[in-house]
Amino acid sequence: MDNTTWLSNHTGSFAFILMGLFSQSKHPALLCVVIFAIFLTALSGNAILILLIHSEAHLHTPMYFFISQLSLMDIMSISVTVPKMLMDQVMGVSKISVPECGIQMFLCLTLVGSEFFLLAAMAYDRYVAICHPLRYPILMNHKVYALLASGCWFLGSVDGFMLTPMTMSFPFCRSREIRHFFCEVPAITKLSCSDTSFIESLMYLCCVLMLLIPVTVISSSYTFIILTIHRMNSAEGRKKAFATCSSHMTVVTLFYGAGIYTYMLPSSFHTPEKDMVVSFFYTILTHVLNPLVYSLRNKDVMGALKKTLNVRLVVKKQ
Repeated sequence: MDNTTWLSNHTGSFAFILMGLFSQSKHPALLCVVIFAIFLTALSGNAILILLIHSEAHLHTPMYFFISQLSLMDIMSISVTVPKMLMDQVMGVSKISVPECGIQMFLCLTLVGSEFFLLAAMAYDRYVAICHPLRYPILMNHKVYALLASGCWFLGSVDGFMLTPMTMSFPFCRSREIRHFFCEVPAITKLSCSDTSFIESLMYLCCVLMLLIPVTVISSSYTFIILTIHRMNSAEGRKKAFATCSSHMTVVTLFYGAGIYTYMLPSSFHTPEKDMVVSFFYTILTHVLNPLVYSLRNKDVMGALKKTLNVRLVVKKQ
């Protein structure tokens, strides 16, 4: 029986069991409340950042456009995994059907891949702004940065379209239990009773390219940025440039570090428990940290937020 026939015969009755984070916790109810609080914080923080960037004219620049795209990806990414996980815990259900698993996997791959490339685009934007300030309006005009953002979404979706059908076409006969809280490719391939060496090699190659290209762009950009900052005569200019770049580098380090562990380190480094912790970090926690990093450490965003709050207070008093 080929894979297509197997799937068609089992899609209706076959379902995976997500073991999840709660099965590993001594206090699942408390963990559920904490994750729900993190989820709400991530949604509200990223939504506020998007609204501020959209409503304030002085934030209509390429840098803030990319930040708004990052916030949109964060909202979508955390919404793919957390609501399902929380609802399963509340309802006492831990099953996910094959189609649902495939959709979740595709969305996760697309959003994570898109974010990898978007962080590289943001580094290039900072390079042009700091190293070529006079040519910045030409090199990063509306058409260019819109094309860069579209390219990031497209390249992320290529990863999703490539890996998801291949992973979900395997016959899963070892076990239905996924030692994870969502349908991640490495966790799913472990359940297959067929040879998965090809897709593991393909996944490694995809991740090398999806990490190597952005990392090369980011490291090159920041090498030139550091050299330019070092040559600046203005202490205020150096401080402002460093503050902007350090925020971006914080996000890059957190996100890429988790991605490298998940998709590039040999299986000997992995355990189900470690994999869940790392995945929890880059699929949930980073989406809370991103708006904090780009707002609390950014005077323009904080100024826009204070202005919006002051306007609302004045309106209420009237």
